[in-house]
This record gives sequence, C-alpha cells and structure tokens, in this order.
Amino acid sequence: MNKLKFTKDEGSDFYKELIERIEQFFSEKGIRKTGDKTMIFKIILYFSLDILFYGLMITSTTTIGFYTFYLLMGLSVLLTAFNISHDAAHGVAVKSKFWNKLLFSLSFNLQGNNAYVWGKNHNESHHLYTNVEGSDIDVLNNPLLRMTESQPLKWYHRFQYLYAPVLSLLYSINWFFIRETLMLFRYSSRTIKIEIPPMEVFKLIVFKLIYLVYMLLLPILFLPFGILNVFIVFVLNHFMVSIIFTSVLGVSHLSDYVHHPYPDKDGRLKMSWPKLQMITSVDYNAESVFLNWTLGGFNAHALHHLLPNISHVHYLKILPIFIETAKKHNINYMNMPYKEALSSYYRFLYKMGNQKHMQPLIYESKAS
Repeated sequence: MNKLKFTKDEGSDFYKELIERIEQFFSEKGIRKTGDKTMIFKIILYFSLDILFYGLMITSTTTIGFYTFYLLMGLSVLLTAFNISHDAAHGVAVKSKFWNKLLFSLSFNLQGNNAYVWGKNHNESHHLYTNVEGSDIDVLNNPLLRMTESQPLKWYHRFQYLYAPVLSLLYSINWFFIRETLMLFRYSSRTIKIEIPPMEVFKLIVFKLIYLVYMLLLPILFLPFGILNVFIVFVLNHFMVSIIFTSVLGVSHLSDYVHHPYPDKDGRLKMSWPKLQMITSVDYNAESVFLNWTLGGFNAHALHHLLPNISHVHYLKILPIFIETAKKHNINYMNMPYKEALSSYYRFLYKMGNQKHMQPLIYESKAS
C-alpha cells in the first residue's frame, strides 16, 4: 500500500473546529461516543432475528416457507453487519474493547468472511486514503469496470453502465469464493495486495467451511426440499445481499460529484485529510431516522469517515453541528436524496466508460 502525505488547507481548520465542537457536545450532554441503550437494543434485536430466522428456516415444512425464512435470515445478517459489525470494527459499538472485538469477529466470521483482514484494511486503508488508487483497498482493479482515469478505456466500457448492475449481483459470491481465496495466494481484485497472518489464514478457511455447513449442508441433510432448491436459495440470498450492499455503498464513493485524487511523485496529496473525505464521499438522506436504524449510518458516509470514533446511534444528534461547521468553513457537504445519488452513480459509470477524462460536477445543496 502506498502511504501518502497530506497538505494543510481549509479542511484542516474545519476539522479542528469540528472536533472541538463534537467534544463539547458529548461533554455537555454527559454521554459517551460509543453505543448507548439504543445500540444494546439493536445488538439484541439483530442477533435475535438472525437466530429466529435460521431456526424457522431449518424447521420449514413448505418450500415457500423455506425460501422466505432463508432470505429473511440473509437480510437480517446483512443488517447485523451494517448496524453491529461496522461499529464494532471501529471499536464504538459498545464501551468494552473485548466486547467490540468479540461482536465484530463473531458477526463477520460467521458470514464466512475474515474479520481481521477486512477490519485492518478498512481502517488503515479505505478510511485513510479514500478513493486514491494504489492506497485505498476499495478501489477496484477490474478490467470489466473502469472506475479511475488511470485505467485504460476499452471499447466495451461504453456499456458498463448497462452491465454493471448485472455484475453487482455477483459481489457477495465473488467476495466469499474468489476475492478472499485470491488473497491467500497474495492476489487481489483490488489495487493493494493483502498480507494475511498464518492464524488468520486458518480462521478464514475454517469459518468458510462452517458457513457452508450451516447454509448448505444442514438444509440439504435435514430438510426435504432437495439439493437443487437449497442451491437456488443460497445463490438468491447472495444476489439479494449483493444488490443491497452495492446499492447502499456504491453510491457513496462512485459518483460524478466525487473525486479520485492522485498524489504527486513524492506521495503527497494537494489537500488535507479532512478535505479528502469531503470530496470523495456522498451522503444521502443523512437526516433519515429509518435509514439510520436500518443502514447503521452508512448513508451518512462523510460524517462517518471524519468521525469514525463515534457510534452511528449519535449521528442524527451531531449532524446539525457537522453541517453548520462545514458551511462556516466553505466546505461543500454533499448530502442528497438517494434517487439523486443513484442517478449520479450511473452517470459516473457512463462518463467513465465514454470519456478518457472526467471533471467531477460541483454539488450545490438545495438546502443552502
């Protein structure tokens, strides 16, 4: 991974005041930045739903019931990841470091994915160098999709805005079966190669086997619906998870409003770290109570990137401070309706597939 240096600018003063005001807010309210009673309720709720739907699925007596509960379980597990795993990965789901680590490892590994690799690279790569190719683990290096100007423009990229939704169906399956398997051999579909400690390699393999046992083998052995139905619903579940996951996160960093900055030859970006976060992240309906409850604050991505040490259960309380401080320092905060964010995502795909160079649009808030 290419480590980068930053340059002081207006984002530096914005961030300094933001931190001061946020600290003052939590101090005056007498509350912690980690999860509160609401988070405890969500932890109990989502883990209970995971267990409930699995129990209903594995004891189903009808094919319709089997498909329904299997997919509801898949949805519940994804919402657990959004609301619990992500906060725990940042150490803010609860106060205890032990319980954060346990919640993160348990919820992530039982999905068949490796918590250590994702957590380390998410925190030390994506959050530090958002949208910077060669430094951000989440920047794709996929010949079928052109996402940055440094990637060669091929004739078929002109159609990527059409076939990208189809490819997105495979996101979860690729992650489970291909992406992490390639990591074992030090290959990756990302721009950064991954180093995995031997113990994590062992855990990666073991938890994938456990996942396949309870998601495929047990339903085949204990239910009367046949191997074909089990495989069909297994694939449908991954399709559903992929659609929701990419729809929630894809629009946050892939947009014709956001930037993909390039460092100079000395590895320096001509901006501060806070400004990088603001020009590479799109929020949508950040003030929505419903989305905060279901998506765990993923719709308030810029806010999260700048304040990862705060649980998403506090986002709605601190959002006015965030907006006011950004406005004071003339920092453009991109918060738009989801429909607009989605339209921008597809415009981005179209432009990147039809133009060698793309100048990001300037977002003008309707509220300003």
